[in-house]
Amino acid sequence: MAKTASIKIQPWMRESGTRAVMKVLAAEGAMPRFVGGAVRDALLGRNVRDVDVATPLHPDAVTKRLEAAGIKAVPTGVTHGTVMAVTAKRNFEITTLRRDVATDGRRAEVAFDAGWEEDAQRRDFTMNALSLDAAGQVFDYVGGIRDARSGRVRFVGDPAVRIQEDVLRLLRFYRFFAHYGKGAGDAAARRACRAAVHLLPKLSAERIAAELMKLLEAPDPLPALRMMRTDGVLKALLPEARGLDRLRRLLVLEPAPSANRRLAALIGRDAAPVAERLKFSGPRREWLTQLLARPALDLAAGRAAQRRALYHYGADIFRDRVLLAAAATGDGKRLKPLLVLARHWKPVRFPLKGRDLLTHGVPAGIDMGKHLRDLEDWWQARDFKPSRAQCLAELKRRLAAT
Repeated sequence: MAKTASIKIQPWMRESGTRAVMKVLAAEGAMPRFVGGAVRDALLGRNVRDVDVATPLHPDAVTKRLEAAGIKAVPTGVTHGTVMAVTAKRNFEITTLRRDVATDGRRAEVAFDAGWEEDAQRRDFTMNALSLDAAGQVFDYVGGIRDARSGRVRFVGDPAVRIQEDVLRLLRFYRFFAHYGKGAGDAAARRACRAAVHLLPKLSAERIAAELMKLLEAPDPLPALRMMRTDGVLKALLPEARGLDRLRRLLVLEPAPSANRRLAALIGRDAAPVAERLKFSGPRREWLTQLLARPALDLAAGRAAQRRALYHYGADIFRDRVLLAAAATGDGKRLKPLLVLARHWKPVRFPLKGRDLLTHGVPAGIDMGKHLRDLEDWWQARDFKPSRAQCLAELKRRLAAT
């Protein structure tokens, strides 16, 4: 028997797209429910972003009903029972109630003949196994309401078995604890995670990176990271993560969360091996590399030197380097003026280009590049003040001297 609770009808439940999708799925008595994160966050009074729906209908029937109602249906995961409904304001992942037939530690073969309780039993954590009908009634088959409200991240069933079914759940435990957990963490879950650390190599680098970055987005990821360190998980995933104290200082200083900046604080250096092992995208790899470039930003340097750093890195990277330097040194006194400097920085551009040197007889090639770099250094050293005419005059002077 399901335990129930009631919540007020949420704004996202009243949206025209939500009502249209639920109406289509409810025809002929096959009553759908909202499931997953939307239910958990609505119960806890948090902002709801993604909305997932479950239904007894087979995926083919879901697709036919949506298309008949003029709602675009995208088969995002039909073999696992999922169809996406695309509406003007948001998309809905609609999944048929299912049970696992076989698992291999990462993927499951499923059957679409489950009821609501059986579907809840296959979900990872009790707080994620809740379902919600359109009238605002929450259905709980596994104690998820109590766990969500008390901050207990607890596996549905035996934690060791659930991790064997899907090793990603090991990382999801710490990620969900970072965002929803309180206290020391569920003892049974932590025991199972410690025992399953050797299974982590089954996961792709991209999956590991995604879970790690989502964990670092939590308001305060430190309790979860400390648990991971104690349980041997952090060393297995990120042996470079020796900067928990530096991260603690950063959390106090930063104006808003940034997973990239927090990762930089956590590892402190050696961006390249971390980015390579976790297979970061080009932009994230470049960002992390620039954040950790040596030497570190000197908070005590004069304004002209800070402006040169701003010119070199841009305002966003400069801001993050300032925060990381303050976290590393514990010097928060110089932080605010430098953040203000970054906020008001207007990008400047070196007035000369290669064609200017060609016009003055400098041939294309290595010498031209060196001339340009030397002139740009001269311009930066004068705080970006020389005009184009002055830069050309300096070019002529140098050419005449050589």
